[in-house]
Amino acid sequence: MEQPNHLLAEARRYGYIEGDQVWLRPVMSLPARRVGQVKDSEEAALLYFAQRFETFRAKVDELLLKMEESENKGSFLMKALHLKEQTALYDGLGDFAALHRRLSEAEADINVTISRNREKNLATKISLIQEMEALHDTIDWQAAGDQLKDLRQAWIKTGPVDKQLTEELEARFHEAVEEFFVRKKDFIAQKKAMTNRVYDKYKELIHKSEALQNTEDFDNTTAKLKQLQQEWKEVGGSLPRKQANELWTRFRAAHNHFFERLKEHINTKRVETYATGPDDNLSRKRALVAEADALLVRPMNEAVARAKELQAAWKKVGPVRGEESDRVWEQFIMACDKVFEMSALEHFIRKRQAGSTETLTAEEQVNTRIQALRDFIQSDQQEHLVLTENLDKLSDSPGNDTFRTMLQGKVRAFDRKIRTKTELIEILRKRLAA
Repeated sequence: MEQPNHLLAEARRYGYIEGDQVWLRPVMSLPARRVGQVKDSEEAALLYFAQRFETFRAKVDELLLKMEESENKGSFLMKALHLKEQTALYDGLGDFAALHRRLSEAEADINVTISRNREKNLATKISLIQEMEALHDTIDWQAAGDQLKDLRQAWIKTGPVDKQLTEELEARFHEAVEEFFVRKKDFIAQKKAMTNRVYDKYKELIHKSEALQNTEDFDNTTAKLKQLQQEWKEVGGSLPRKQANELWTRFRAAHNHFFERLKEHINTKRVETYATGPDDNLSRKRALVAEADALLVRPMNEAVARAKELQAAWKKVGPVRGEESDRVWEQFIMACDKVFEMSALEHFIRKRQAGSTETLTAEEQVNTRIQALRDFIQSDQQEHLVLTENLDKLSDSPGNDTFRTMLQGKVRAFDRKIRTKTELIEILRKRLAA
């Protein structure tokens, strides 16, 4: 009977009976108010409303315990406010002032937590905005798009800030997002326009090449095709790999077709060499020189193979009169040497850059090759100096004639190597200036 006696004592402490009505004494600056009616007996009525208070207090205890154990105290604010409001309205007999005080303390604690959380949320949102605005100058759309997606998810997951700041922050973040998509759309449109221009230029060069592939004007067409090949290299821009390969295949086919016809033309002329005389031989050799001169703009593997074929064809052409013979031979051998030296240079560059992830600009690529040629020339000059010194030291004894001839041949070979590399540097410089 201890508990009912305790509850009855608490009920009489905070309430009283007047007539057949149960009243709660004045509490929390509120006047006394009626909470119920006596049905059986005064004692039973007092116990009943004391027990109702205990039920209400249990709800308060449960709420405050859950709030204490939770990391997200802000989610309990509305429930605490509702129970706090009920302390002035609930029909029961007990210490509602104590419950009101506890709930007020909980409310204050929640508000402090909310304030701190909103400060953290503000710092987080400002950081997210700064990251979003930092994408202003990016053109790495794939990586930036992934980052934007993460930033938007983080923004959604970040809790609220003070109401007076919410609208400003939301507007600033979404403005940065919108600006990103506008820039991306403009970039794609410009890239598409540039791609179309590149495609149209390639098609124009293909049409010009195909218009020349069946011409009988072998002497002039080689130079024209060489110019078209140079223009192809200077187009710049980029296309999808499959489309670029298809265009290049068509362009190259037109050029290969002409040079195959030129080869047949030269072979046809060759069988008439001795019957037609040295003048025709000179024309055929000049044609071989013209084709050899055009090889530098072709892919290196094709150029080297064709240079060897031209050298074999040269041997089958008959003699040319006088000084013109030496002149046309010098032109031919220099043209072939440029191909072989350029091939060796490209092999050296590929080997040196193997495994490197650095991407060089067109200007840097040309300068790298020019510097390599300068280094090769310096090495050739050192070899040339040694050979020249040995030749100068060689006595005039007839027994040294064979060795002297060999040294003189090597000196001439290095002269040609140095001259060839020097001319390649000039060619690369012109490409850089174009």
